[in-house]
Amino acid sequence: MAVLKLSKHDENREIEFELKYLLSLTTRQRFQMMFKKTQEMRRLAGKYGYGKTTQIIKRT
Repeated sequence: MAVLKLSKHDENREIEFELKYLLSLTTRQRFQMMFKKTQEMRRLAGKYGYGKTTQIIKRT
């Protein structure tokens, strides 16, 4: 994986770099990255208190 190094902040070049990288991946690789990030976000959300939605407890 290549690394972009810029002397000044250039948002257009950053976006162009990202798009070139994503276009170089196969569809399968892109989906694998997406699923991996989804799992990471769910793990972090659960770790920091944003896990399952609140459950309704039936009162008897």
